[in-house]
Formats: sequence, C-alpha cells, structure tokens
Amino acid sequence: MNQTGPLIEAAKLPFLTSDLPGIGGDLKGIPADFVVEEIPAYQPCGDGEHLFLWIEKQDTSAEQLVNYIAQSVGIRREDIGVAGLKDRRAVTRQFVSVPLAVEDRVLSMNCETIRVLEQIRHTNKLRTGHLRGNRFLILVRKPLSDSESRAKQILDRIAECGFPNYFGEQRFGIAGTTLRTGLDLLSGKSNQRRLPRSRRKFLMRLSLSAVQSDLFNQVLAERITDGLTQRVLPGDVMQVVESGGCFVVEDLDYEQQRFEKRETVLTGPMFGPKMKRPRDEPEARELRALERNGLAIEDFARFKKLTSGTRRPMLVHPADLEFVEEASALRFSFTLPRGAYATVLMREFMKVTAPDQNQQL
Repeated sequence: MNQTGPLIEAAKLPFLTSDLPGIGGDLKGIPADFVVEEIPAYQPCGDGEHLFLWIEKQDTSAEQLVNYIAQSVGIRREDIGVAGLKDRRAVTRQFVSVPLAVEDRVLSMNCETIRVLEQIRHTNKLRTGHLRGNRFLILVRKPLSDSESRAKQILDRIAECGFPNYFGEQRFGIAGTTLRTGLDLLSGKSNQRRLPRSRRKFLMRLSLSAVQSDLFNQVLAERITDGLTQRVLPGDVMQVVESGGCFVVEDLDYEQQRFEKRETVLTGPMFGPKMKRPRDEPEARELRALERNGLAIEDFARFKKLTSGTRRPMLVHPADLEFVEEASALRFSFTLPRGAYATVLMREFMKVTAPDQNQQL
C-alpha cells in the first residue's frame, strides 16, 4: 500500500467484497433507522450497592449520556459505569450503573431523548467490556433497484468469509482529531496537561486507543489488498475462538485447516507492551505500519496502563445475518461481538461513502 499519512479514510479502506457491486442507499436518515441493543455479559442479581439501569437513548452520544446522568442525579462521572460506547445517531438500549444511593433520583433522568426502562440492583459497578455483543436492526433507504439480488450475493460471501473487523470512522473523532491527539501524545509532541482537565482521563483513553485502532486498520487493509485474509502465514498470531487464547503459527498446514474450520481466527495488532508479537512476514507488516507513522512499539510503554496491548480478530462472522425488502428500503438484522462495528458491515453492502453521522464526541 502507498499509505503514508496517519489515517486511512474510510473511502480508501479496501472492501473484502470488492468484486461484488453494492446496494447503494442511505444510512441513518433518522435515528430510528439504526437500532442497537446491548447483549449483557451477565444479568444484575437483584441485590447490592449498585443500581443497573436499562436505558434507551436516542440521538445522544456516549459522553453526552454520562454527563447528563451525572448532572441529573448529582454524582461524579467516575461513579457511572458503562459496558461499551454506543452510536450517537441511533436508538440504543444498554445497561448503565450508578450508586444505589441515587435510587430515589433515577426517574429525574427521563427526558425526550433518554428513558430509564428498568432498574435492578447489583453487587458491582458495570465495567468497560462487560458485554457479549450487540443486536442491530438497520434500515437502508433508497437502495438501487436490483439491491435485493446484490445484497444476497454479498450476504453469501460474508457468511462464508466474514467481513473486515475495521474500526469505524467514529473511533477517530471529527476529521481525525482524536487520532491526531493520540499521535502527538505518543510521539512526545504533546502531553496530557494540554487536555481539558474535566475531560482529560476520557480523552487520554480515547485518543491513545484511536492510534492503536488506526494502526490495526492499516495492517488489515494491507492484508486485504494483498489477498491474504483467508490464508494463514508462518508467524501469524492466531486466536482460538472458544477460549480467546493467542498463539504463534508454527505448523502451517495444520493451522490453515483449523482456520478454515473456524476454530481459530487471524489477528492484527493493538500495539502495546503486553501484545503478543508475530514473527517473520506478519511481524514485518506490523512494523511497517509503525514506521509509516513515525512510531515504535516502545512508544506505547509510555502509557502502559492505557495501551497495554492485545490482539484483535481481523475478520468477523456476524450471527443471524439477514435482510427483508420493504417499501423503497432493505432492513438488515444481525448480531455482532463486542468491539465490532455495524457501520463497517453495512459499508460492505452499500459501497457508498456518506458523511459520518455516527460521531461519539
């Protein structure tokens, strides 16, 4: 690839289904066109010093939600727990935890765009990542006239091969501002004291994660361009689907067979000192991504609590993926594991570039 800048724009990320024409259409015409429901990792037990709120929000970002709850019931942002960041221009349902002490103030949160649907006690605060995934119901308006046959071809391919597990544009902030903040922090051009004190912790985590995410996108994009998403390479780091454990490929033929049986998945880098590193050609590919951005893997050790490092699957196989035809529209439904982006899946179907209506900031 000839990518030299820090951010590959969504329009330039290669499709996994590039040989299949897209359905076109419009996404997120109104928030109700994009419905997301969190699949919790566990259900609250009904007893304890924390209150789990099942909340529905509309056209509200993750940060706006936390700020609003804190102001409504008079607690600190740090007292609020969420499992994952949800789309802004959407109708989303998710758990949020607050201290039990504010139980008598919970109903004061209800407004036009935020509603508490249920409240249940639990023994601990909700932590980031405490979810299994998300269910989606998405309406694509005004697709092309032959969209149904096109969608069927793409669906069959994705059912067989999966779709790229890119991070969506919303991860990087408006015009990539969050990403650039992270790059400046890692390179030493800036420091955390330049960030607003009230949002410093949030912005540090988000901006440094944005750098890891963009580097992952670059490595994955190069692999797709080179036609290597269905082929295991010597030195690849694979992840066992059932256990989540990672290992480096040694027996190539055996690991190719396991990959084809979907017992394992290819992984890409989320750079950091604890990340399991590949060998041979996969290592060279990952080091090239760092070099293109003027970074070294050692840079991530400066913020090791926020950038400890891990591996991320390169491909995702959505569960229960289907669509139905409606009047001048197609409605898609599917389930994705936590961390996977529905907008990236829809990009494979639509193959159009629209203004991002999914910013979380």
